[in-house]
Amino acid sequence: MSKKIFVLLIILMSLSLIGIIFVQAYYINASVSNERERFKFNVNKVLNYVSNTLEDREKAEYVYKLQDLMSQGVAVDTAAIRNLYIIQEDFDSKETVVYRNGTLEENYKFNSSVFDIGLDTINVKRILSERETKVFKNTGSDIDFDLSSKDKLLLLDKMSSTDKIIFEDVYKDLASRLPIHKRVAKEEIQELLSTKLKEDGINIDFEFAIYSNDLATRIRSDNFENDKTSPFSVHMFYNENNQSSYKLLVNFPDDKKFILSSNMGMIILSIIFTSIIIIAYGSALHQLIKQRKISEIKTDFINNMTHEFKTPIATINLALDAIRNPKIIDDKEKVLRYLGMIKEENKRMHAQVENVLRISKLEKNELNISKDRLDLHEIVEDAITHVELLVEDRQGYIKTFFDAPKSSVLANETHFTNVIVNILDNAIKYSPDAPKIEVYTENVGNNILLKIKDHGSGMSKAAAKRVFEKFYREHTGNIHNVKGHGLGLAYVKRIVEDHQGHVSVESEKEKGSTFIIKLPIIS
Repeated sequence: MSKKIFVLLIILMSLSLIGIIFVQAYYINASVSNERERFKFNVNKVLNYVSNTLEDREKAEYVYKLQDLMSQGVAVDTAAIRNLYIIQEDFDSKETVVYRNGTLEENYKFNSSVFDIGLDTINVKRILSERETKVFKNTGSDIDFDLSSKDKLLLLDKMSSTDKIIFEDVYKDLASRLPIHKRVAKEEIQELLSTKLKEDGINIDFEFAIYSNDLATRIRSDNFENDKTSPFSVHMFYNENNQSSYKLLVNFPDDKKFILSSNMGMIILSIIFTSIIIIAYGSALHQLIKQRKISEIKTDFINNMTHEFKTPIATINLALDAIRNPKIIDDKEKVLRYLGMIKEENKRMHAQVENVLRISKLEKNELNISKDRLDLHEIVEDAITHVELLVEDRQGYIKTFFDAPKSSVLANETHFTNVIVNILDNAIKYSPDAPKIEVYTENVGNNILLKIKDHGSGMSKAAAKRVFEKFYREHTGNIHNVKGHGLGLAYVKRIVEDHQGHVSVESEKEKGSTFIIKLPIIS
């Protein structure tokens, strides 16, 4: 897959994921907004109900007081009567029907002490309506409008609803003179709000207060705070001009939690599924990038391996051509020299192939590693003999500092020797000048630490983190100034871990590296 297509796929996948997240977020936000509007609607409905209920209750109390005074025989101050007559004659039945609709207006004066409003007297106007129907038999004489009761149909309607309308202006004027705490009790508002809110499914704590012209009154709950932005308010106790100076305010400290709770199940599921999608996407993206890097590393490995094999093959071909030369074939010394070169290059290629096979077997857990009780110091000394000629050839040195009194470990001699040889070989290869290598051992608890330190070119922190990965080599373009194929340290890590140990590296560019192996000791 080309780099452009790879980048395009990542961009498209990322945009798709972002789109899914935005759609989910939009849907959740819309659901929460709808729930918030429903909450506002229900609360405002409750507030209107409470306001109307309080007004109706107060109106009823005043009407009943006035009616009670009238029933006690308060004298009428003035009265006026108006009558409307409608006469209809039926010649077939020889009857005349007279309709009368009369209005009686009575004015009363009351002592206002019963209402406790600070006035001497109250003037109240009362209007009564009377409807009457009379039926007369046409006998040829003049119609007598004073027939006896058996010839009369009388309909009288006291119209109590009319009385209430008449008294409404009076009661509003009277009530407006009272302070709000005498018109309504805090407990009454608390009970009405609590009951009605629960009926509408709003079972959360609330605080309330009544304000008069934006000033607080004595009617308020203990923890009410007016933040000037409360969306829940309603005017109450309108006067005769249909104006109101009182406003009932309600706050809900936990309204956001309540609104979210109705959508919490959907929100949690959306978060869970979106998280799963994000994790799956991230994992897939990580694997894609990892596979691409592995592909690049393998390509680099093949290039390195090709380079590594190309040199010995070329050397072998040159040696064979030289041996076939008639001038050389009779020179036994030179023939043996060229044969030795062929053998050494062959061993070199064989060692590289063996490294690849060992890693492959380790990956498949097919490498049979038997362990015996061994002395780590002896293993190190044996490994040093494998590379000391290379070090001496470059005028370098390997010094040992065996400070661990306990050095017995359970290990496989061949594989662990190879581990130390690999690390020493790296120290030699990555030393631009004469290799200077120190080997230290020490006991830490029930473990032994083996430190192999060089003073070579070192490596970057990024390379130090990945140096034990299979096929990994610090990128240097197409330059092969240091031969290798990125398998040696991967092999080291797998073998050390198979011995229940741990390997790490400390390195600084141009100052060298220190490889640290920790193994459990045995008594």
